[in-house]
Amino acid sequence: MVMKHPKLFIAGKWCETERSMPVVNPYDNSLIAEVPIAGARETGRAIDSARTGAEIMRAMPAHSRARILARTAELIEKHIDDFTGLIIAEAGKPRKYARIEVTRAIETVRLSSEEAKRIAGETVPMDAAPGSEKRRGFYIRVPVGVIAAITPFNFPLNLVVHKVAPAIAAGNAVILKPASKTPLTALYLAEILLDAGLPPEALNVLIGPGNTVGTALVRSRDVGMVTFTGSAGVGELLGRDCGIKKLTLELGSNSGAIVDETANLDKALERCLIGAFAYSGQVCNHTQRLIVQKDIASDFINRFLLATSRLVLGDPQQAETDIGPLIDATAQKKAQEFVDDARAGGAELLCGGRAEKTIFLPTVLSQVRPEMAVVCEETFAPIVSVETFGDFSEAIDRFNRGARSGRYRYGISAGVFTRDINRAWRAIEELDVANVYINDSATFRVDLQPYGGVKESGIGREGPRFAIEEMTEIRMVSFNLD
Repeated sequence: MVMKHPKLFIAGKWCETERSMPVVNPYDNSLIAEVPIAGARETGRAIDSARTGAEIMRAMPAHSRARILARTAELIEKHIDDFTGLIIAEAGKPRKYARIEVTRAIETVRLSSEEAKRIAGETVPMDAAPGSEKRRGFYIRVPVGVIAAITPFNFPLNLVVHKVAPAIAAGNAVILKPASKTPLTALYLAEILLDAGLPPEALNVLIGPGNTVGTALVRSRDVGMVTFTGSAGVGELLGRDCGIKKLTLELGSNSGAIVDETANLDKALERCLIGAFAYSGQVCNHTQRLIVQKDIASDFINRFLLATSRLVLGDPQQAETDIGPLIDATAQKKAQEFVDDARAGGAELLCGGRAEKTIFLPTVLSQVRPEMAVVCEETFAPIVSVETFGDFSEAIDRFNRGARSGRYRYGISAGVFTRDINRAWRAIEELDVANVYINDSATFRVDLQPYGGVKESGIGREGPRFAIEEMTEIRMVSFNLD
């Protein structure tokens, strides 16, 4: 799919700028489009427009916001093939995963539409406080105003709607800065939102470098909230820049799965294979660590390697493809460095470990240690490290040590495969992560759940209901009847 003349959407109009940048297909490096780059002037116009949009959205009744989002979901579904094609082209995501992303995005928008009608406060028992017997109180939720949404390349539709749709549901205006690698899907979504009836001032879409456009948005005092998904390093810088405003960060991780000797190995194998290699590991809750009980380790690893060897590598356009390209040459170089560093430290390469053209081969390493970068850092590549354990206490300790041994103390998710309910509860209580999935891999998410990380994996939660809580302010009201 080629978009001939994409434009930015600023102040209610599609516009070009003096500079542009290429968007290329990660699989064959072919040119998809040239997109305009926003500068300081365009960013300022977008902020001014969003201030007007915030007033329009604040006055819009909940049923109107819900109707716009419901219509948006219908239109995305109508154009599901177009969205799928764009995601394949600009993100290099295999067709099977691109299609799933679009269907998930439709669900996310529908959930947001439903939640728009359920934004409510509650009464406060003022007479519980001595001296306030004659007072009656309640609180309501009001929109933040202008929200800057900064999104990553790996889910160019679903992670965009996870920010934009709840913001609209809550009555906010949005300035969207999609990843420079994958801006076309977001621009197409903007067209859909406008066709669905969203006021033009309520949405601005800017494309440009994070250190210019992103920084200007984050520092602006007219922006009431920043919601960002990306690496922990960028999130750390963004947190320093944003000043006193609301902030949601969904950052990196080194998630993994524990497999004990009571587990259903067929289920564990199936789920861990997907968790390890879906979209070439370019997922924030990528199952990059497998911690396997030593008595079953040999059998499980051999079966895992056999299943890995059967994955189909190649053109993401093809329906049968499991593994496509990494997003760019920089990502490929970083993946190779992870593997080389691990091998130099004594890790054993069981398969993969190199690139073929733009595709990094599915890679499995054993004999790793928690302090190795391939374990304690975020690989964001089709690389899996395997550790073994004796008793279950050691498994939990290994997982937690790996999550705090690197530069960042990560904590998004852990999978635990076990038939022992006591071990399951121990894992729930002792694993230092935000999401624990029993008998599933770490790479799991339904779009209505509260999703995010702890420690340096993030602040706040996404999922329409929970994002709306982040994107609104509590306004307390008290009546003095005395």
